[in-house]
Amino acid sequence: MNKPISGKFLILPILFVCFILQSSAQTLPKKKQILKQMRLTNQYFMDKWPDAGKIIVTNKARPSNIWTRGVYYEGLMALHAIDKKKAYYDYAVQWGEKHNWGLAGTVKTRHADNHTAGQTYIDLYLMDKQPERIKDIKESIDLMVKSEKNDDWWWIDAFQMAMPVFTRLGVLYNDNTYFDKMYDLYSYTKHKHGGNGLYNQADKLWWRDKDFVAPYKEPNGEDCYWSRGNGWVVAALARTLEMLPKSDPHYNEYLQDYKDLMAAVLPVQRSDGFWNVSLHDPNHFGGKETTGTALFVYGMAWGINHGILDKATYLQPLTRGWNAMAKESVHPNGFLGYVQGTGKEPKDGQPVTYTSKPDFEDYGLGCFLLAGTEVYKLKK
Repeated sequence: MNKPISGKFLILPILFVCFILQSSAQTLPKKKQILKQMRLTNQYFMDKWPDAGKIIVTNKARPSNIWTRGVYYEGLMALHAIDKKKAYYDYAVQWGEKHNWGLAGTVKTRHADNHTAGQTYIDLYLMDKQPERIKDIKESIDLMVKSEKNDDWWWIDAFQMAMPVFTRLGVLYNDNTYFDKMYDLYSYTKHKHGGNGLYNQADKLWWRDKDFVAPYKEPNGEDCYWSRGNGWVVAALARTLEMLPKSDPHYNEYLQDYKDLMAAVLPVQRSDGFWNVSLHDPNHFGGKETTGTALFVYGMAWGINHGILDKATYLQPLTRGWNAMAKESVHPNGFLGYVQGTGKEPKDGQPVTYTSKPDFEDYGLGCFLLAGTEVYKLKK
């Protein structure tokens, strides 16, 4: 007959497990190191593009007020908020002036990508209320508000490109009609586009557009949830909730969608801290990817900073994510590696490697700066 094991012998393996868990825990770098990497990556870009209005040439020529550059300037404005260098402000103003504070597609555009620049235009207007800075973006959004059409946002990236614009205008002019129209557009995407909406209530994740709703499957049989696409939703909800009055009738729905999405990406984080481009099929173009990772880190850090997410739950995942990008993505000269090029699904913009150069370098940096500024704030 076996003798019962003494309590003192049980303590040893328990202590060993605790030691292993503690030793595997990561810590965030010091604030000055976080800021150093943001300055490095941003300076690389500013040096490469000294003329903020220069045409962008990839497979064709495009004006530099398109969405990719707009996302970069969102990140730059976030960086400026914690690192008030005049050069950052001047660079953003130069961008607006070079385009006469206009939009790609003119004021008649309804395409969310063309509204992205408006986020920075409005932020710069709030810093120096020159009417020309806000004229075109307000006129364009006003046309949408007055229209009954509500099916414009047929892809989830649109949330991040346009929702913060509607929110800013609603707050600036104390006009709830901007909030109402924003929800009308959001709700149609969530519940109707693609047949039954682009939001999967069961998994708390979003299909990028109608091309990926069921019965579309990834090679392993799972639904296709694109990392950066869901990252755009995270950023959109965070940037909307940050300014939207809590009295808005849809505030709690946005908040719940944000919290559910943050919880949904927790279990699919890679062991190295990154997220794969395909959230539920790690073998479909699996590997390190910076943009989706940056947006999830941004969302987690933002949620902790605003008392919405539990620090005990989210601090380690975001720490692993930031440390992974800081160590593996940032080149000595400031170039960002592992950035998936433009597209809408895992196979686009491949291969994604440390040295691969995406078709546009700007939006990846914007995502990285958004993440870095919120991580920086965690180190108060």
